[in-house]
Amino acid sequence: MSLSERVAIVTGGAAGIGATYSAAMVEAGATVCIGDIADGEELAAELTEKGPGTAVHIGADVGDEAAVKSLVDSVVGAYGRIDILVNNAALFATLPPVRYDQIDTGLWERVLRVNLTGTFLLCKHVGPHMAARGHGRIVNIGSGTSMKGHPGMAHYVASKGAITALTRTLARELGEHGVSVNTLSPGFTLSDTLVAGNPTLVGAAKGPSIATRSLHRDMYPRDLVGALLFLVSDDSAFVTGQTLLVDGGQLNT
Repeated sequence: MSLSERVAIVTGGAAGIGATYSAAMVEAGATVCIGDIADGEELAAELTEKGPGTAVHIGADVGDEAAVKSLVDSVVGAYGRIDILVNNAALFATLPPVRYDQIDTGLWERVLRVNLTGTFLLCKHVGPHMAARGHGRIVNIGSGTSMKGHPGMAHYVASKGAITALTRTLARELGEHGVSVNTLSPGFTLSDTLVAGNPTLVGAAKGPSIATRSLHRDMYPRDLVGALLFLVSDDSAFVTGQTLLVDGGQLNT
């Protein structure tokens, strides 16, 4: 699945699962613009050195519309187009489990601003560029938790459930312009940021996740690469509005 000469934006692409997405697309030949509030300069340089594609880091807070517009304008100005958008930026790895009635309203709004509004804003500003060219691949990163619920994570689960609904609507609106929109929903994935940043959640969820999977092992970011490359490539040209769940068979769709 070659992505040669394709230009991509990966939000939250500087660390964790996002860094794996960025690396996979550079390896497939794409020019990857890592839009992240975290520093991605070192990663971009490392990926570019390995090739065959290239990577650049552009600092951006996805919950800030002005910052999102600046990111999109920078990419279009530098490369003339955007072929692929992967909406990965999200608050999760540092969220401690907390009962729904104990969630601070400010935190609730912040999680939705980054996870949901951030996804919407990127689609809002990237979509018209893709539509004007009659081609584009948008992959919104959801979560298997939106299909089964997850105690103590109501804010995160709600944000990911809304992303699935947003994907279905955008697929209808952008389909006539040759733009596909799909959701990639990972299961509980042991990224480096999650393991380092939230050992309490890892300890609570790791065992039950493995026990309820058809494939009884831990899930790692590399397990998502094949599904991502399929959704952003021409191999999925007639696939849109769908949710692709990658969780080792924990949930059956």
